[in-house]
Amino acid sequence: MKTNSDFQTKSFLADPILAEEMKADIQNEQGQGENVLNLSKYLVVGVLFGIVFVKAEIISWFRIQEMFRLDSFHMYGVIGSAIVVGMLSIQLIKKFNVKTLSGEEVKIAPKTFQKGQIYGGFLFGLGWALTGACPGPLFAQIGSGFLAVIITLLSAITGTWTYGALRAKLPH
Repeated sequence: MKTNSDFQTKSFLADPILAEEMKADIQNEQGQGENVLNLSKYLVVGVLFGIVFVKAEIISWFRIQEMFRLDSFHMYGVIGSAIVVGMLSIQLIKKFNVKTLSGEEVKIAPKTFQKGQIYGGFLFGLGWALTGACPGPLFAQIGSGFLAVIITLLSAITGTWTYGALRAKLPH
């Protein structure tokens, strides 16, 4: 007798994109054997990252609105700097074969363009412009006392869940 989970697994594997992602997840062994003490380092880095977001004013609704109205270069400078640092970091990781703190090899899977990324990018940008928040700064905004952003967080979680439920029916 086939269970619902058997059907979901087979339909999941029928989509080549999902199958590749599943294969990459299976191959990724990072996080194996982590305990609460080892995971606390991520909490510390997250808190420090949030402090940087607050001090750089990139969680400010007004700064984000300035960016979308093309009134200020501040956010474009921050985003551009992040892109440059990310590109250099990836090149250095590849060139020097950098390992994780636990000694594992860093694997960067190749990405392929899909037309669904255009739709997703449009929806992401629309949500960002309307709410003044993207997923990264949400927690920093909440931590700074902007409790109305909890609605944005719940909306982001709902949108993510909805995408997961409808993914097989969406264009990829």
